[in-house]
Amino acid sequence: MSSGTRADPERTALASIESAIRTATGQAFTLRESAAVSGGCIHDARIVSDGRTRYFVKLGTPASAGMFAAEADGLDAIDRTGTLRVPKLITLGEDEHQAWLVLEHLELRPLATADDGTRFAKALAQMHRSIGESFGWPRDNFIGATPQTNTPSPNWARFFVEQRLKPQFALARLKGFDGELQQLGLRLFDRVPALFLDYRPPAALLHGDLWHGNAAIDPTGTPVVFDPAVHHGDPESDLAMTELFGGFPASFYAEYRRQHPPAEDSEDRKPLYRLYHILNHLNLFGRGYRGEAERLAKRLVQVLCAR
Repeated sequence: MSSGTRADPERTALASIESAIRTATGQAFTLRESAAVSGGCIHDARIVSDGRTRYFVKLGTPASAGMFAAEADGLDAIDRTGTLRVPKLITLGEDEHQAWLVLEHLELRPLATADDGTRFAKALAQMHRSIGESFGWPRDNFIGATPQTNTPSPNWARFFVEQRLKPQFALARLKGFDGELQQLGLRLFDRVPALFLDYRPPAALLHGDLWHGNAAIDPTGTPVVFDPAVHHGDPESDLAMTELFGGFPASFYAEYRRQHPPAEDSEDRKPLYRLYHILNHLNLFGRGYRGEAERLAKRLVQVLCAR
């Protein structure tokens, strides 16, 4: 391997990856290059190559196997819609020391131009036309490193309260985030259905974690997504997530509105959908997100009390 002397655990890990790729592809793959890359803060991400073909690899402990399987499931679900491109699954597996996920390596760039935004919006809107029989998903998965339950439900408001908000508030309490934040949560749970009295969202296929870091453009101009947390739910929740950290061109929102004109009261639901992700960031990354979580919860209480 060209990257020099390695510690024995890394040699073992890469030897397992080499063998897994050979088995999956049926090709005589000999791993010659391995370079660490940015792939999030949860797993060891790297690009491996035999000098001709490159693969994107995530490595974790054996406990990561469930996360990798859920990710592969989500990528497959999106791929089957024929809308947004995803990196193809090569192989996933585990042994007593580690788990791995090997994906097709894609050359990607961020969304930057008006055309990028328009193309991405058209593809996302088309994916959101893939409608399920109920809200949720056949399996549980993860939002970042946080378990995300997806037990199917016919009622979106109830699903969101029971399987999105309540678990995040409970986890926040366990991590010591009590006081006003928890009081706001208690005020919200019974009131959330009021946001859906005149709005019946479709059970659309959602990416589930659609911030700009999980969206890109390939060299042909095709929109690409990865790291999904898929489920069937309200398309507005994917849109709210795109606005949370910015990074999507204005043309994206203009085109999506043309494809799916927003409901009259859609702005009232944005704090609800953003709150879920901010609570998750609070639970994953700490108190730096507490102020924003409380601000969103207060805004949501105000919206609900005005109804």
